[in-house]
Amino acid sequence: MDKTQIMGVINVTPDAFYDGGALADAAAVRARGEEMARDGADWIDTGGESSRPGAAPVGEEEELRRIIPALEALSDCGVPRSVDTYRAVTARRALALGASMINDITACQADPEMAEVVAESGCLCVLMHMRGQPEHMQDAPRYNDVVDDIRAFFDERIAAVTRAGVRESQLWLDPGFGFGKTVEHNLEILRRLDAFQCFGLPVLLGTSNKSAIGAVLGGLPPEQRSEGTAATVALAISKGVDCVRVHDVKGMARVARMADAVVRGWQMVPA
Repeated sequence: MDKTQIMGVINVTPDAFYDGGALADAAAVRARGEEMARDGADWIDTGGESSRPGAAPVGEEEELRRIIPALEALSDCGVPRSVDTYRAVTARRALALGASMINDITACQADPEMAEVVAESGCLCVLMHMRGQPEHMQDAPRYNDVVDDIRAFFDERIAAVTRAGVRESQLWLDPGFGFGKTVEHNLEILRRLDAFQCFGLPVLLGTSNKSAIGAVLGGLPPEQRSEGTAATVALAISKGVDCVRVHDVKGMARVARMADAVVRGWQMVPA
């Protein structure tokens, strides 16, 4: 990629850790999507089930009830849409409504039909690493070596989904910052992000306002973690990350453009 892509997060869940309940109707979703498009989003990622630590899963019908109106509201925003789901039924409905990426926090493990949906549609698919499930993933996670263990996981999942008919060119990888990792695990992932370049696939990273940042900065709440998020975005780009998933599109797009100018030699053409 010639520049780092920006994925804006739109949560339509009442219990999302950052802005839960803020986007309660289609008009609010549409307005946020249009704002993100103006601010430089390359993708808008919409989720109907919170994956914050300790979150309990919701049913398929409830996920669809949240997701479908949001996708319809975002149809005219002019930015490609991604859907954060691990359910094949939700993925099929989202793709029928024009989504072009499935962002699966279970790397196509939770639903045995997900890889088939991705293969048949030809859409992009993010394979994310997560230790355990959101409800219990932060209960003392352990690794032999967090980066090496994640790379072994990606080896296995890439092989599994390609056997199911998915092309490697459809795949992106996400090491799952904050998903079943301690603060030190997360920092080690940031230090060694370039280790994931060995797969030759785009790498996505979602650090935005997460608890590891709050912990490093002395216990700051989510709404005060923007500077820490900016630091992780710049560091990630220096390590070769291709896309950052963020809540503050305008601010982090500026951080990314500056980092890109240094790392990729990319400069914005004057208007």
